[in-house]
Amino acid sequence: MKKIFLSICTAALTITGSLTLKAQTVDEIIQKHYDAVGGVDNWKKINSVKLTATSNSGGVEVPITLAMLQGKGFKVEFTFNGMTGYTFMTDKAGWNYSPFAGQTKPEAIPEEAIKEAQDAMDIQGPLFDYKTKGHKVTYLGKDDVEGTECYKLKVVFPSGKEETIFIDTKTYYHIKSITKSKANGKEMEASSAFGNFQKLPEGIVYPMTMENGGNPLTIKTVEINKGIDENYFKLPESKEPEIKK
Repeated sequence: MKKIFLSICTAALTITGSLTLKAQTVDEIIQKHYDAVGGVDNWKKINSVKLTATSNSGGVEVPITLAMLQGKGFKVEFTFNGMTGYTFMTDKAGWNYSPFAGQTKPEAIPEEAIKEAQDAMDIQGPLFDYKTKGHKVTYLGKDDVEGTECYKLKVVFPSGKEETIFIDTKTYYHIKSITKSKANGKEMEASSAFGNFQKLPEGIVYPMTMENGGNPLTIKTVEINKGIDENYFKLPESKEPEIKK
């Protein structure tokens, strides 16, 4: 009986030790990641980001503007064939407007999609202060991303959305993400890649190339904490919206 008791205690201690090691590994990887991209203190100072970029659609260069206000709003504007469309959302609502797709009025983004996309307004990213945000982060070991060895972290958001983050074991840069979310009751998976990292005057390191679903994005300028407020994320008064029920 004594031997059985000792065996149980040993097993319990082993499991506890493994769990502690895994938690430490997660936090150590995250700490080294933020150290590599400019430090926690520099990222804490960022309240807004505005990017100008270009994408390529059938050989045509498409100018894009992307803006984020921490916890308040997210907006993408794009111009194609002389027409400008946009997608934007706040913590409560969102709108799509694609005139080149035949839309004549902005259309409301469904409430479910708004909830799923709230992390788009988190400039610091899901790993930053993840416990306070209610995110669960699990270390899944190492994986290969096109020849680059990466740490693999799984983030589960309070909404149930999942994101697998790949962090380069040498640079500690976040080079890839795979997200799983639901839209119209269906589960969707999307992959994003990040590269050409550059250090900005504000002291943070930012990716200047991004790719989402095979669509490459080249970032031209990055503006930090310059003139974006909540009014930037309101519908233009001249647009009478179509409400999607």
